Amino acid sequence: MKFENYTIKDIAKALNLSTSTISRALRDSYEISPETKKIVLEYAEKINYRANPIARSLKERRSHSIGIIVSEIANNFFSQVINGVESIAYDKNFQIIISQTHESSERERLNVEYLTSRSIDGLLIALSSETEDISYLHKLKERGFPIVFFDRIPQQFDTHKVIVNNQQGAYDATQHLIKLGKKRVAHLTNSKSLSITKDRLEGYKKALMANHIDFDPNLIKYCQYGGLHLDEIEKSIEELILVGFDAIFISGDKLTTGYLHVVKKRNIEDLKHVAIAGFTNSNVVELFSANITVIRQPAFEMGKIATELLIKLIESTYPITDFETRILPTQLIKSN
Repeated sequence: MKFENYTIKDIAKALNLSTSTISRALRDSYEISPETKKIVLEYAEKINYRANPIARSLKERRSHSIGIIVSEIANNFFSQVINGVESIAYDKNFQIIISQTHESSERERLNVEYLTSRSIDGLLIALSSETEDISYLHKLKERGFPIVFFDRIPQQFDTHKVIVNNQQGAYDATQHLIKLGKKRVAHLTNSKSLSITKDRLEGYKKALMANHIDFDPNLIKYCQYGGLHLDEIEKSIEELILVGFDAIFISGDKLTTGYLHVVKKRNIEDLKHVAIAGFTNSNVVELFSANITVIRQPAFEMGKIATELLIKLIESTYPITDFETRILPTQLIKSN
């Protein structure tokens, strides 16, 4: 049986009132008396009336929905960002539609095309590890479509962006390992193309320089898919064992948990005494190793701020040309 929602016309017929009176009463208009509003609202609640979002979007030329694109929802960091997005979006009467790229630039583009075809009002996006060409996003913006980037951002794109202080977080993590007396600090990181990879590598290098330790490119291992596939982490670990290292700074949530998983699974004796510092928002990493120092990102706050900035773009009655990049601090949580 086809589901049919009650309409304003149904309420008007039942209460013997005009549709315009019902509409104004539901909007809490000052033109309608408190007594009439009470009657209308009580009846609407009784029949579980819900406004038709399609009719509303046609009238207002807005869908009251926001798209968000991340690499993987199962990633602890991104799931917490999404929670932050929801906390603001639903309070402002926006629905969110979530898409995953699994680090594929092609899937990212297809997701954007699908979401915009569904008439979303704006887009929140963290770029995939494969993404290099964002010309299609530039074209969307040129047509006035609101876009806000978070975490993984492009450099040449005039819009709001929300990130953490990646360079400082990486510096703090590497500095902590060096203070433990470590001299061969390896760095396991994401795709070379990502903004977070570049910024965290720079922080790592600055910490080495501050402690008069020569930079060794053989200690840097890039994982194109950010640990989405365990085999790329295993390969990196095997290569690092050959060159030798006594500590490792890991540059991403999935990479950190993946590294700990591989070490535990392989039970490699040489790695049991390696000091670890890694970016992760997972609460279970201590189950793998009590000796990990965590760099935690304010993911929930990032989602909130990105959504607030996007809604401002959506609701602005004039073109916005003054954009900002919000930089949030990271937190270093030392191992016991």
